Amino acid sequence: MSDISVLFRPFELGQLALANRIVMAPMTRNLSPGNIPNEKSVEYYRRRAAGGVGLIITEGTCVDHIAASGYPDVPYFHGRERLEGWRRVVEAVHGEGGRIAPQLWHCGGMRRAGTPPEGDVDGYTPSGMNVPGRVTRHVMTKQDIRDVVDAFARGAANALALGFDAVEIHGAHGYLIDQFFWEGTNRRDDEYGGSMERRGRFAIEIIEAVRDAVGPDFPVILRWSQWKQQDFTARLAETPEALEAFLTPLSEAGVDIFHCSTRRFWEPEFDGSSLNLAGWTRKITGKPTITVGSVGLNHDFIPTSDADDAVFSEAEPASIDELLRRLAADEFDLVAVGRALIANPEWPKMVRNNRSGELRGFEKEMLASLV
Repeated sequence: MSDISVLFRPFELGQLALANRIVMAPMTRNLSPGNIPNEKSVEYYRRRAAGGVGLIITEGTCVDHIAASGYPDVPYFHGRERLEGWRRVVEAVHGEGGRIAPQLWHCGGMRRAGTPPEGDVDGYTPSGMNVPGRVTRHVMTKQDIRDVVDAFARGAANALALGFDAVEIHGAHGYLIDQFFWEGTNRRDDEYGGSMERRGRFAIEIIEAVRDAVGPDFPVILRWSQWKQQDFTARLAETPEALEAFLTPLSEAGVDIFHCSTRRFWEPEFDGSSLNLAGWTRKITGKPTITVGSVGLNHDFIPTSDADDAVFSEAEPASIDELLRRLAADEFDLVAVGRALIANPEWPKMVRNNRSGELRGFEKEMLASLV
């Protein structure tokens, strides 16, 4: 058995000091009526902090843009009552000794006209596509792009003002930022489309605006992925060289930590090396990385056919020996745990205290009424 202590080493990056290497992965729950984090939200996050999570990354919370939301009852990150709800979440997590970052989210083409509360507002996309080749959404103008960049900056400023410890930008899974990254959905012929460098410009402008809003010392995390909800096999970079060309401008723009989303953390990213995506990202950028993907479970998650990644497949507990081996080898710095923390709010304490035999598997019903 691998040494469990590597999971409980402290982590420090500037002003961010974590008690251990365990991160709570962001998981959409659709449990915020009125798009307001409520007392159940407060208790949900408080319990995971009390259970020993070092850093909590919240469920996706929508920035202040008319088309940011794609699903009902997800929390927003603007408006007095909503921000007050998040303030209570921060205070509860800090009261348990935890640290927390909001995940700022724009759903892009995942939004369908008719989704409440914005109603008939269409999904915003770089080229009108939510899937390659089908123009069914709004094509963003340059003014639209500026508006969204500004919305992310306001969200980051709010995170700092509310006492959060970092901020994460959601650039993964086929949502708006990722739709700019992905050549399949970005067919623009202006400075935001074409080459990989130009397809990354939108994200770079967001990162730079966020950095300006929070200053040099507030940690900025970027979550990104090769795979898309629209296509599990999609890849932004087929080689380490292409990955370096993709990541380097993002790193230079101001990302402090890369959250590298994979469905199975143990899978190598490229032939000829056992490194996973977080491992390659760390090697290329020199920045800390978060690995994620079926940690502690025997089955990866499968988004539903309507591209709603809030629903995950059921799974039973599994060994984390391979995870510990890779962490001990400094392949990555932090480990995001998702469904296992839904099923077991005290997962960190249970693992540390040799109580893994008591861990529960994840069942879909657990998402229905969470605290």
